[in-house]
Amino acid sequence: MSASPVPGPAATVTGMGAFTPLGRGATAVYEALCHGSSGLRTPPAGHPIAGAIEAAGFAPDIAAAEVLPPSEGRLVDRYALMAMAAADDALADAGVIVGTDVDPERVAVVVSSGAGGLATYEAQGVERAERGPTAVSPYLLPGILPNMAAARIAIKYGIRGWSSAIATACSAGAHALVEGARLIRHGEADLVVCGGSESPLNPTSALAFLHARALASGWDAPEAASRPFDRRRNGFVLAEGAGVLVLERAAHADARGATGYADVLGWGVTTDAYRPTAPRPDGSGAASAMRNALATAGLRPTDIGYVNAHGTATKIGDRAESRAIREVFGTDGPAVSATKSMTGHLLGGSGALEAAVTALALSHGALPPTHNLEEVDPACELDHITGTARRRPVEAALSNSFAFGGHNVSLLLSTATTHRRHGATPARAAGTPDEQSDNRGARQ
Repeated sequence: MSASPVPGPAATVTGMGAFTPLGRGATAVYEALCHGSSGLRTPPAGHPIAGAIEAAGFAPDIAAAEVLPPSEGRLVDRYALMAMAAADDALADAGVIVGTDVDPERVAVVVSSGAGGLATYEAQGVERAERGPTAVSPYLLPGILPNMAAARIAIKYGIRGWSSAIATACSAGAHALVEGARLIRHGEADLVVCGGSESPLNPTSALAFLHARALASGWDAPEAASRPFDRRRNGFVLAEGAGVLVLERAAHADARGATGYADVLGWGVTTDAYRPTAPRPDGSGAASAMRNALATAGLRPTDIGYVNAHGTATKIGDRAESRAIREVFGTDGPAVSATKSMTGHLLGGSGALEAAVTALALSHGALPPTHNLEEVDPACELDHITGTARRRPVEAALSNSFAFGGHNVSLLLSTATTHRRHGATPARAAGTPDEQSDNRGARQ
């Protein structure tokens, strides 16, 4: 790694929470990804989207009473409940108590969503159509607003510092982490609860994506539908879920004896300024975001050992990102995988979840694969990881998120600078060294 200095204090990941189609808990999700396990399935009979789309990623059930007092659980959208569950887990994982271990006014919360409470809004529309105007609940507005996950987390934990939500579609979760890292680097917070959540599995949203021809279709099994970079890919799989990380000033974490997973060392944020629903085919916006992340971190392209790609399995998106990666890193670039192949696309929740996975890959030394990558599209030639995890120590990695509207975010994570660091790879996550060959066979 480069010795270039980075201004300001390090923003270290000290806690993580995940609520996903592969289950709850960041480490459990990471282990499943390392094994190439898929969380995608056919919508079950009775679900509102059953019969509308062929495959989806469903997170576990959650009731409002699990994260909120009974008096506050009315019309709280599922996106907010999942975010709160992930935040509960992240704060518990960090071992921090707001008001005891950290000044509440030095804690911030930035938890984003691409669209907020769409399911609640749709359900209330049905109620109004069937029962008339008086059926619309006065609790609708706090139930649907995209800032309400952040607000409810702040209320629950007494967080009194900076609070915001960034609605940049599929980049929203990654954007939240940029904001959190900036707050720490600029000295405005000691600890930030940040991430993203989305609950798009309602009929209107699902049908909108279907009619836009964005979703995968025609596969015999739902597990086969999400195929980033594969020559036969034909769209992404819609999914729900949340990822929340605790970022902490490294010196503050050390003072309370916390353990770090990784640092958010750099970031790049650019805009394509091209089309509302398509990236620039040349990948120039994505390439600029990755270069800016390197510059912010003071690193060189050769310092990066892994890229967790945005990799949604759309034709133009995968090709544009592949071209961007080659432009930044050359033909002998870092290992690449797209974990959406197993989780589906969590939209505004995806960037935070994938950042958590990237942090675990750095701390555990095992890089998760891309599922269903059987024949690489020649336009997507990279050092793809396939099968199961590739065991390789990596000191720095990128996690990419790109969105409708041309929002590009690239997060650069590096090994933690805290005195105590998460370390050894769990055997069940990455297998034995013999099982984890340096599987470069997907470079075609």
